[in-house]
Amino acid sequence: MARKLPFFLLEADNTVMKKTILGIMAGLLLFAAAAVASPQQDHVEIRVAITDFVHAQLADLPGKITVKTGKIDRRIVLAACPALEPFTPPGGRLLGNTTMGVRCVSGSSWTLFVPVQVKVNADLLVAIRPLQQGQVLRAEDIAIQNGDLFHPGILTDPAEAVGKVLKFGVGPGQALRREMLRMPYAVTQGQTVQIQAAGRGYRIQYEGQALNNAAEGHDLRVRTSSGQVISGLAQADGSVAVQP
Repeated sequence: MARKLPFFLLEADNTVMKKTILGIMAGLLLFAAAAVASPQQDHVEIRVAITDFVHAQLADLPGKITVKTGKIDRRIVLAACPALEPFTPPGGRLLGNTTMGVRCVSGSSWTLFVPVQVKVNADLLVAIRPLQQGQVLRAEDIAIQNGDLFHPGILTDPAEAVGKVLKFGVGPGQALRREMLRMPYAVTQGQTVQIQAAGRGYRIQYEGQALNNAAEGHDLRVRTSSGQVISGLAQADGSVAVQP
């Protein structure tokens, strides 16, 4: 037969239970109040900061810039930050499908990485026929075609290409990049050149043999008739200017 507890013990147990429940409820209310009291960083502000940063970084590029930032998980809760600093992660890039970082540099300390798609639509220079290595580009070799500027080195102005020499062959329709081209050589290796040295009250000119290829204004090493090797800058007329 179950033993009945005295009434005053039942009252005591109920009082303890009520106090426990009230304590838990008070804790939950305090936690909720603290959450309300601590402002949270608006995800929209982060995405806007990234967009503005990318536009500023690519302001010198021609064409229309489109930036699409990926959605930030709603479960990510960050302290409100008065100073957001977007940045490109080490080894990152600003074009195509990439990732941008944002860190708080005032009032709090956190860093977030957000997927971003960046497109630049512009008029690009493309080859209209197969072009060979060493070929000097002419205006009739290239055309302007609208497309995505997927690489910052892609050329958009014909003046940047015409008269330059291809370092390697390209196919028709291929976009031309700055690193594909070089200036034509003013002096070629083995060529006999006029060495010019001038100073206050004198001017010397003698011959030597070029030891390397060089475009105008680039370094050129020359061996003189005495066997001495000197360095100077290649000139447009095929001579080399040497500082005394």
